[in-house]
Parts: sequence; C-alpha cells; structure tokens
Amino acid sequence: FKEMMGKYLDEYASKKVSEKSFRGYSKKPISYLGDCALSEITPKTINEYKVKRRNEGIRPATLNRELATMKRAFNLAIREWEWVKENPVARVSMEEENNRRDRWLTGEEEERLLKVCPEWLRELMIFALNTGMRLGEIIFLEWKGVDLFRKTVTIFKSKNKEPRTIPINETVFEMLKGKVKVKSIKTNLVFYTEVHTMYSLTNVDRAFRIATEKAKIENLKFHDLRHTFATRLVQLGKDLYKVQRLLGHKTPAMTQRYAHHYPESLRDAVEVLDKLVTNQSQLE
Repeated sequence: FKEMMGKYLDEYASKKVSEKSFRGYSKKPISYLGDCALSEITPKTINEYKVKRRNEGIRPATLNRELATMKRAFNLAIREWEWVKENPVARVSMEEENNRRDRWLTGEEEERLLKVCPEWLRELMIFALNTGMRLGEIIFLEWKGVDLFRKTVTIFKSKNKEPRTIPINETVFEMLKGKVKVKSIKTNLVFYTEVHTMYSLTNVDRAFRIATEKAKIENLKFHDLRHTFATRLVQLGKDLYKVQRLLGHKTPAMTQRYAHHYPESLRDAVEVLDKLVTNQSQLE
C-alpha cells in the first residue's frame, strides 16, 4: 500500500496545484495500511479504517478526502499499472457531510480587510469578489484567457475540468487594463510573485489568515469570497441559473444553497392567497 501511494503521489499528485493537500490526505492511510499487501486490503479493511478515524474525532469531510485519495490511487493501480484488479474503496460508502459553510463577507468587513492587505493580496481578493472564481483558477489565469475587447475571462483549468467563460464587470476590467500595461515578458500569468512565479495556495491562505487577524475578522477563508460573490448576486435578486453558470456548478442543486438569501423571489407565490381571499369575499 505504501508503494502504491508513493507512486500515486509522484506520478499524479505532483502535477496538481493542490499537491500538498493530496499528500496531507495520504499520511493517515499510509500510517495505518502502509505495510499491507494490496491483495490483503478488502472493503472490510477500509471500513475498519473508517471506524478508527471516526473514533478519533475526524470530521466527515476530511475522512471523505482520505477515502477519495485512496480510491484514486487504487484506480490508477488497476487501469495503468495493472497491480490489482479491484478497488476495495469503491465498495465502501462515503461519510455523510453536514459541514457546509454559509459564511460571506459583509461590506463593512470587506472595507476593514482590504485596508490591511498587501497590494498583491488585495488584487486577488477584489478579483475573487467580483468574479466568483476559485483561488486556484485565479492564480492559474493567463493572459490568453483574458479578452478585454469582449470583457470576458476564460478559465481553462477548472475544478470540473471544463473551460468556463465569464463576463467581467467594470471593477475587474479596470484592474486588468492597468495590469496589461505592465505585463511581464517573463511570465504569461496575470497574477504573479515578485520573482514572476505562480502564487502558492499555501502562501495565499497564510497571508489571508494574517490579514483577517489584523482586521479582527473571525471564521473567514479565502474560499468564502466565492460564497460572498454568489450571496451578493442572490441578495440583489439575480436568477439562480445565472449564478450557477457564473460559478461553474454542474447542477442547480449546488447553487440552491444560496436561495434562502433572497426570500423576496417567493413573495408573489404567497401574495396569490390575498387575491384568492379577496375574490371569495366579492363572490359572497
């Protein structure tokens, strides 16, 4: 098992921007199952691992990420390396997750946070708040994906592995106009470090955490800026289908979580009852 996970991390995870996460989610499985022969690992073995981790107090979402990491490794071991014929993880159910966040940035919090951010982080924040793009999509963004004439940005590397083109508002348009004037010849990236390299997810998250502490803002992650983008659109009465397309969600169910932020969209349904009562009174 240890050999399989090592090969998986070297050949697959090392090519991903979230490599550190893959390695993190592999540590516990390797510590528990590392010396087991692959042929010895059965669905029962995986289920016993689940029970042990659950008893340790691990969150369902974290346990699911560990299971998913093992599942990917076994799939590669079947398809590409021909080490095994079955995937024992595929026959074990995932944990039910109930830790969905509903945190967004208020206008007052945004003002406080932007004041304490370094300029490079402020740019990433403003871009996220006005596009709803994930951090990974933003730091991967290249100028070939920017069309200032059409006022659009195209994400070629999305979480869903499908390209997505979204319109940009005036705030983002002006930011990109300014950045294109000082575009570096050393990189095609839109956002880059002082040495013209890509920002790392870890460094951005660390800088964001420090900024929130300075601004005295609690329980806020960079990914919550994406939630803020969606929440604000819904609060302004924008159609959930449009929000879904902008976020790149594959199904409406993923976007439905924001529906409660605009109860006014349901008002016409209950107002029908007023008309019904009025019409009945007139008939009587």
